[in-house]
Amino acid sequence: MADSVDAVIVGGTVVTDSWSGAATVVVKDGRVAALLGPDEGTDHLEPGRVIDATGRLILPGGVDPHCHLAIPLGAFLTLDSFESASLAALAGGTTTIVDFAIPVPGEDPVAALDKKIELAAESRCDYAFHACLNAPPADVGATIAAFAERGVRTIKLFTTYRGELMVDIPTIESVMVALKTVSGLAYIHAEENSAIEEAQGAAAADGRIDARGMAASRPVSAEEDAVSQVLGAAERAGAPVYFVHQSVSSAVNLVDDARRRGVAAYSETCPHYLVLDDSCYEGEHPERYVCCPPIRQRTAADALGDSLRQGFVHTIGSDHCCYSAGQKTQCAHDVRLMPNGLPGVETRLPIVWSEFVDTGLLSPQAFVKVMSANPARLNGLYPRKGTIAPGSDADLVIFDPHATRVLRTDDLHMETDYTPYELR
Repeated sequence: MADSVDAVIVGGTVVTDSWSGAATVVVKDGRVAALLGPDEGTDHLEPGRVIDATGRLILPGGVDPHCHLAIPLGAFLTLDSFESASLAALAGGTTTIVDFAIPVPGEDPVAALDKKIELAAESRCDYAFHACLNAPPADVGATIAAFAERGVRTIKLFTTYRGELMVDIPTIESVMVALKTVSGLAYIHAEENSAIEEAQGAAAADGRIDARGMAASRPVSAEEDAVSQVLGAAERAGAPVYFVHQSVSSAVNLVDDARRRGVAAYSETCPHYLVLDDSCYEGEHPERYVCCPPIRQRTAADALGDSLRQGFVHTIGSDHCCYSAGQKTQCAHDVRLMPNGLPGVETRLPIVWSEFVDTGLLSPQAFVKVMSANPARLNGLYPRKGTIAPGSDADLVIFDPHATRVLRTDDLHMETDYTPYELR
């Protein structure tokens, strides 16, 4: 009697971070039931659907470790819902998004997480969460235990945005120590705040605080100093640490140096730091590129790409923050008031493939590692996510490596009216 299965994908080349080869993928009950060699028959199967992937790659669905959905920051609210962002993610080959439950000042961080969990019910793809602390909790252990009860063991902490999100190094270290009790991981936005305030004050005094002055308003040294300070806290705590959206190779190198000393430290970057450069702040719409940290010089982007190629960058997240061009324009005169962030959940995979795999700088396996496998591992989702193996979720992307298209805003599904890549 034939074994009834949901689908059989034939003719394609399976790519994971550890191997690649021709295989037939058998799917049953939403999971990968088996991988069959190209010479193995399928007569014993009764598939509900046969998918011909000849000439195409079969990749594990992308895992985006860094998304900001439906979030109020300052006077601005991002435009996307979980439904719209998840549909955009799926259109771009991402099947799991990880969002941040960031409390507003004075809000209970556990309540902020509960609110996000409720909103996520409308998501069309799989999702997970990072919690966030924007003030020292009265009982750090109890707070982390409450997060863990909800399945969340990663917590984001900021070293910048005084009065809204910033916490000090002793708080970060205490959270790291407490996270060890639940095998958790601290996620850090690392920019040294006093250096940023000094740079912004000087820019304002010189009349350079508008969007065109963005790059100088948050200097590289602020990122390097904060990374060093946080690595010191992690080393003292004997705890792992993950740095979000690193924009320069010098910060990545600090993390790599710490890893050589035995610190479990990880570097994330984003497509815009790898592909764009600070000439974008000289164009017609500099406000559309305002993000934190800023987009750096061309030489910095190239060096960061070298770090990625050499394996020093562990994940690539989108840092998706969906604002419209109109929202960006409202405070373009003062970057201290502007909504920071770029839309990118849909373009993350195609941009990195185009700029790094197509050009031979990354292998397909290395691509899967930073886009799917490592984000899944570091968020406790592996091997259900991030790979193609018996028992893993059948989150599969059938990808034509030879197809080309011009990236246009009108063809995208994100709730914004621009993409920074169309304007390059």
